[in-house]
Amino acid sequence: MTRDLDQVFSALADPTRRRILAMLLEDDMAVTDVAEPFEMSLAAVSKHLGILTRAGLISQDKRGRITWCKLEPGGLHAASVWMQGFGQFEPVNLDDFERFLAAELTLDADPGLDTDESVME
Repeated sequence: MTRDLDQVFSALADPTRRRILAMLLEDDMAVTDVAEPFEMSLAAVSKHLGILTRAGLISQDKRGRITWCKLEPGGLHAASVWMQGFGQFEPVNLDDFERFLAAELTLDADPGLDTDESVME
């Protein structure tokens, strides 16, 4: 399972591949259509597609002369289950966190402040 997760997260780490996945959310596409919006060679796009295929995020199917790409939603299942495991933690209150950071930055800017007084403010 670790190897599969590594492949999925590695594939998702690249913005080009994330964009390709977003495009395939709309519909299946021919490789040439996938390559069209990118300013790179067809060979470079094919390498990205190969990585997505090996990660199980898309499938490629040759129909005649045209290779079609299809999103494989099940490819994200293991990663989704793994990430949901982190849902057990309390969500961070961003307002409290921002106040905490502001207090810490104030302490760093004026080291003469008493830490107990700055926390009470």
